[in-house]
Amino acid sequence: MTLSDPLPMKPQFPVLRPHVHRWHSEWRRQFLVRGAEATSEMVAESSAVRSPKMARVEAALFVANGALSLRKIAQHALLADAAECIELIQQLNRAYDTQGTVFRIEQVATGYQMLTRPEFVGWLDRIHHRQERQKLTPAASETLAIIAYRQPITRADVEAVRGVQSAEMIKQLMDRGYVRVTGEDDSLGRPFLYGTTKQFLEAFGLQSLDELPMSEELARQQVPQSMEDENVVSDMLDDELDEDDDDLDDDNEFDDEEE
Repeated sequence: MTLSDPLPMKPQFPVLRPHVHRWHSEWRRQFLVRGAEATSEMVAESSAVRSPKMARVEAALFVANGALSLRKIAQHALLADAAECIELIQQLNRAYDTQGTVFRIEQVATGYQMLTRPEFVGWLDRIHHRQERQKLTPAASETLAIIAYRQPITRADVEAVRGVQSAEMIKQLMDRGYVRVTGEDDSLGRPFLYGTTKQFLEAFGLQSLDELPMSEELARQQVPQSMEDENVVSDMLDDELDEDDDDLDDDNEFDDEEE
């Protein structure tokens, strides 16, 4: 090659800038789209965020050993009154339903309590071995039914219905916290009168005795004189307690399938 020869042409490489711009634009578009979606999700989640008052109500019910009255909740959570407490409980329950939590705040006889949903009762009973402690014998169930529907009632009246001595059954029910002495009868000897407790209402998911099945009809009758009448009032309690047995049986079948 001499000095007079022309210089070779510089190789031409494709310019990648337009492709880079398109990729950058697409990446930026995806970033903005995903950012907008994330923002909308954050806005949706923010509606379920607990306010300080909601958090205090939730915390008070969470650590309580049992149900709390509206006055107690308002006192612990530093609320103005019971009406504000009810509104916050409703807001919490809406949040629980939206999020699919396993618990809700329910009203029971003694106030409000944080409880697991009914569909988890069988599993929780098995975990905590509560089934045996809660199971009532047929005799105890029959005695409890008579007291629940006929309270206040003396031991003699309970025995007149059952046809057998019932002192031990009443004692067992008192030990479980289902029955208590409510006063004394005006008859000779002033025997004790027995009635059910708030713990009984909680155990059977009742807010008051008015929610007992057929309570209005039975209240108009006299003390039942036949075994047929006894069974009417005792079968309800047997069914309530046997529901846990059914849940446990379903759980065992589920475990067998897994094995």
